[in-house]
Amino acid sequence: MPAACPPSAATVGVSCRGVTKDFGAGDTRTRVLHGIDLDIGCGALTLLVGPSGCGKTTLISIIAGLLDPSAGEVTLFGTPRSALAGDRLVDYRARNVGFVFQQYNLLPALTAAENVAVPLLVNRVPRREALVRARDVLAAVGLEAKCDAHPAQLSGGQQQRVAIARALVHEPRLLVCDEPTAALDSRSGHTVMELLKAVAVEPGRTVIVVTHDARVLELGDRIVEMADGRIVGGGTVAMLPGEMRA
Repeated sequence: MPAACPPSAATVGVSCRGVTKDFGAGDTRTRVLHGIDLDIGCGALTLLVGPSGCGKTTLISIIAGLLDPSAGEVTLFGTPRSALAGDRLVDYRARNVGFVFQQYNLLPALTAAENVAVPLLVNRVPRREALVRARDVLAAVGLEAKCDAHPAQLSGGQQQRVAIARALVHEPRLLVCDEPTAALDSRSGHTVMELLKAVAVEPGRTVIVVTHDARVLELGDRIVEMADGRIVGGGTVAMLPGEMRA
């Protein structure tokens, strides 16, 4: 069973205090997150679980800097999100955050190596060096032979590994994954989660994975459950696979 202990203050990578998110305005306003308080540590694989529509993707999007909270504060490795705005936030995210999307979001016209190199190019790494580093990371995820393949030539599991390589190539401190195994068979899903677990052990890195996949719960070091836009049990919930909610 994954550990139920919250991280110590010395190991916290992400801290949320009173994080609230509303969509819409006036009579159409909907509150999706209700004052989230949560600390997520470094050096461990944290799984964020709960039923569809409970706010998981909204929360990780706020943590990753893709959305702004309506209220509250997110602190990333000691830096308050409120201190990052505009170009500063874009630059911080480009250097420190990797995001793995459920549908991979690979660019079809680019090869696997070119897709992986994109974050480096955004960070102004010369193209030649970026492609060399991209190939090294693809080799590390077992895709050395697929560097010159285009996404349409890859299986779902291979595409997801390319997406993970792209998220890791610039060595981010925060890696956030949204349902990375949802479209994969059991074998590919387990391979992807083992890769994420291996990545998560880095002492200065925080890895958060949103999942509905009961098959991979045993690989989590900590499981945090959400329901109705709130953290259940103070964010220290640990469950066996058979207890996974639908």
